[in-house]
Amino acid sequence: MSRAKLLFYQVMVAVVLLAVWHVLSTVPIFGVMLLPPFFFSNPVDVGSQIVTWFATGVIWKHLAITLWESILAFVIGSVGGVLFGFWFARRPTVAAVFDPYVKMANALPRVVLAPIFTLWLGLGIWSKVALGVTLVFFIVFFNVYQGVKEVSGTVLANGRMLGMNERQLMRHVYWPSALSWMFSSLHTSVGFAVVGAVVGEYLGSAAGLGYLIQQAEGVFDVAGVFAGMFVLSAFVILIDLAVTLVERRLLVWRPEAAGSRT
Repeated sequence: MSRAKLLFYQVMVAVVLLAVWHVLSTVPIFGVMLLPPFFFSNPVDVGSQIVTWFATGVIWKHLAITLWESILAFVIGSVGGVLFGFWFARRPTVAAVFDPYVKMANALPRVVLAPIFTLWLGLGIWSKVALGVTLVFFIVFFNVYQGVKEVSGTVLANGRMLGMNERQLMRHVYWPSALSWMFSSLHTSVGFAVVGAVVGEYLGSAAGLGYLIQQAEGVFDVAGVFAGMFVLSAFVILIDLAVTLVERRLLVWRPEAAGSRT
């Protein structure tokens, strides 16, 4: 499927969903409003709210703060996940010793951690960054760990037969093997980095998209809540596109999957 055709279908799905939402929230069906505007608003009001935010410039400050928190959480969590993933995969003894503790840490509910981070780090950006890091780190860590462990034993044996040392094996065998797994996790981590930042803002802050949504919710402004969620969704998609561009650059050597050109 061509890129233009794929984009057309994706846009049409959004158009159909918005049209259904608008009809069900503005036109009574058999005398009953299936999506009452008080609880669901409608696309026109939500769109008007988004336009107002951008026209007045109110949104820019909140977007900048959430973007900065998300980037910090994404970078710190990803780098930590990659480093520890490689280390654990290359040191089976270390992995075996710390395995139960890693699983325990990953099982901790992040919503419970948010107030603790706020207590430790205050209401500034670092409590939100810390929450985002806990979400990103484990996703990247487990994928990189598995990617390195999945390296073919035959490829490793052939590399050693050709005289590769550990540094060369890391560069030419382990790293390429882990890249596909790593970028697969990074696409997921983008959303979680933003979620961590927004949840932290929602629970306690004076700015950011989470704060904006919390304020709208506090005055029963359903259009504002949905507007914040739509801006947040578009925000995540843009960051994910940036990750995709980097992925294509670094994985240019990878052959295209069969059928990807149809």
